[in-house]
Amino acid sequence: MKKVVVSAVQYACGPDIDANIDNAERMVRAAAAQGANIILLQEMFSTPFFANEGMKPELFTLAETLCKSPALNRMRQLAKELSVVLPVNFFERANQGYFNTNLIIDADGKDLGIYRKMHIPMGPPSCFEKYYFTPGDKGFSVFDTAFGRIGCAICWDQWFPETARIMALKGAEILFYPTAIGSDCHDHWETAMRGHSASNIIPVVAANRIGRETGDHHTTQFWGQSFITNHQGAILAKAGEEEIILATLDLQANRIARADWGMFRDRRPDAYGALTDH
Repeated sequence: MKKVVVSAVQYACGPDIDANIDNAERMVRAAAAQGANIILLQEMFSTPFFANEGMKPELFTLAETLCKSPALNRMRQLAKELSVVLPVNFFERANQGYFNTNLIIDADGKDLGIYRKMHIPMGPPSCFEKYYFTPGDKGFSVFDTAFGRIGCAICWDQWFPETARIMALKGAEILFYPTAIGSDCHDHWETAMRGHSASNIIPVVAANRIGRETGDHHTTQFWGQSFITNHQGAILAKAGEEEIILATLDLQANRIARADWGMFRDRRPDAYGALTDH
C-alpha cells in the first residue's frame, strides 16, 4: 500500500510580494502540520496576477531567474525543513524568454526540474498572457518525487485533454494544476478537470486563487474552489475562501484500478493521426 497525503491551498495575493511569500509559507506550514506530503500553491503564488492588468512593460521586472529568486529559495528551504514536495509556479526570466513556469521542489529541498506553460491564452480585456509569456519549450514533463511520480501543468493547460493524457502516458500518478481563474466558468472548469481524472484513472489536484484584483482595464474576482479528486473524478475535498484542503490517496490501489479498466491497454495510437493532421 502506497499512500500519500496531497494538499491544495488558496489565498489572496496583493502588491506586497514579501507579504505574499509570508502568506504562502504560513499556508504550507499549516498543511504540513496536518500531514500533507505534497502541497500545491496557486498560479503566481508570490505576486498579483499581473497578466490581467493589460500590457505594461514595467511588469516584466517581476520575472525572476530560477537560480536567483528569493521566493523560490524560501520555498526550497521550507520544503527541506518540512520534508514536503512543493510544486511552485512563478514568472521566469531565462535569457531573452519570459515563461509561466512550475518548479518542482522535492522533499529534500532540491530542484527536480521545471515545466513551462505550453498553452498561452489571450482574451482582452481580462487576459494578456501572450504579451508576458513565451510558450513553453519543455514538453509535458513528469517528476519522480519522494512521494510518487507527478505531472504538473498550469491553468489554461487544464482545458486540453492531451496535456493530461501525455502526463499519464509518461507514468504520472497524480496530476497537479496551479490556476488563476475568475471568469464565469466554474462548473465547466471543474467538469473538464474531473474528466481528465476519470479518463486517465488518476487523481487531480487544482489550486486556484481567491481575491479581487484590479488592473487598468479589468477587475478579476478569483473564485477559488480549489479541489482534489480521486482516481475516478469524484471530489474528495473542495475549498471555499482562504483554505487548506487535504486528501489521502492510495497510489498502489489506483495503479491496479488503471490496469483493471484497460484504458491504456486498449488505446489505438495507430488511429489517432487526426490529432496532429488537423
